[in-house]
Amino acid sequence: MMNNKTTKDNQGKTSVLTLSTIGFTLMFAVWLMFGVLGIPIRKELGLTDVQLSWLAAIAILNGSLWRLLFGILADRFGGRKVFTLLVLATIIPSYMVSRADTYIELMIWAFFVGMAGNSFSVGISWNSAWYPAEQKGFALGVFGAGNVGASVTKLIGPTLITLIPAAGLANGFIPGGWRFVPFMYCVLLIIMAIAMWVFTPKQDITPGADRPMMEMLKPLKYIRVWRFSLYYVVVFGAYVALSVWLPKYYVDVYGLDLKHAALLTTLFIFPASLLRPLGGYLSDKFGARRIMYWVFGLMLAACFFLSLPSASIVLNVPTSVDPSGQREAFAFSMNVTWFTIFVFIVGVCMGVGKAAVYKYIPEYFPKDVGAVGGLVGMLGALGGFFLPPLFAWFYQLTFIPQSTFFLMFLITGISFAWLHVTVMRLLQKASPDLEHRLDFQDAHE
Repeated sequence: MMNNKTTKDNQGKTSVLTLSTIGFTLMFAVWLMFGVLGIPIRKELGLTDVQLSWLAAIAILNGSLWRLLFGILADRFGGRKVFTLLVLATIIPSYMVSRADTYIELMIWAFFVGMAGNSFSVGISWNSAWYPAEQKGFALGVFGAGNVGASVTKLIGPTLITLIPAAGLANGFIPGGWRFVPFMYCVLLIIMAIAMWVFTPKQDITPGADRPMMEMLKPLKYIRVWRFSLYYVVVFGAYVALSVWLPKYYVDVYGLDLKHAALLTTLFIFPASLLRPLGGYLSDKFGARRIMYWVFGLMLAACFFLSLPSASIVLNVPTSVDPSGQREAFAFSMNVTWFTIFVFIVGVCMGVGKAAVYKYIPEYFPKDVGAVGGLVGMLGALGGFFLPPLFAWFYQLTFIPQSTFFLMFLITGISFAWLHVTVMRLLQKASPDLEHRLDFQDAHE
């Protein structure tokens, strides 16, 4: 009898992880589709860079604001119900994006389609409820790999935009050009909602069903929750921002066409998404703090080189042969190959780091993964909302495209400093052997 129950539980958690990961991949693709669609939209509507950045940012905003709420709802009512309803709620705005003709219409429906981004906190809560402590890091890492959805539009979008005529198909019932992509997502969302409702366990696990709301919010008073949130701004918020910003960067700085710009962007997105299970495994094995040291250190190094502007030093040394005396003594310019390599390194760090941050949460707050994970996800994703306009503002201020990565260098450095100061404070207050137990002991900060 016990074996039957164990088998059923294993099947249940496997179906939850599988369907939630597929669903999150699709929802993430919907959430960040303007990263690629924005380029032809900019051309069609004559948008400025700032207008384009706000179109992507408005979707990111609505996919960030409600993560705390949806995490709590998933703990209280179960991930199956909340995730399915969220998928259903994204169908109509996705369809309306395909029918929008003005910038205002696009902004309105982009805001509502951004609701898809809140699926992350639902899936984190849902999988955390089904998996034991020793498997949570890996399970949450597998689920979080659904971030790879950011690359779906970049891989298929340019081809579909080219293949489907602007007039559409079936006498215009199926829109063409860039509008075909949100229409296609609308159809896939319908299929996903049905599959999720039918193939996941009807008897869900609801860890917050009997707990008062104020009790579920109580952990948010701890400073470490806000520290984790800053870490998540670096490894996830910046990931979201760069996912929508890099195609434009490749087009404007290196003169690539949209198809190749989108393809190179996937070389950042794939490691930043698919390495999340590896990050979970490494965090289970070595501890989240040790992993975050490596993540922040390597990101600082990569962002330093990416932030170096193309420049040259000219010496004015007149001679009889050359009265002007101008000589170029030093010139620096990062070509597209080296740029892509350093961006790839940043993506690797983000993929590992995202899992490490969420490894902290069930260790420190095992009963409040929905609330704490929701807040960390919300604030991290809000970083993805604010960063694209900041990238645009920094560029307008400096006229240096590499200022994007100087901003990344700054926020990574602040996070690294906070992590190190916290570790040093803990070591000073505790016994010498605490260094080996920092990831497993809830020490007073």
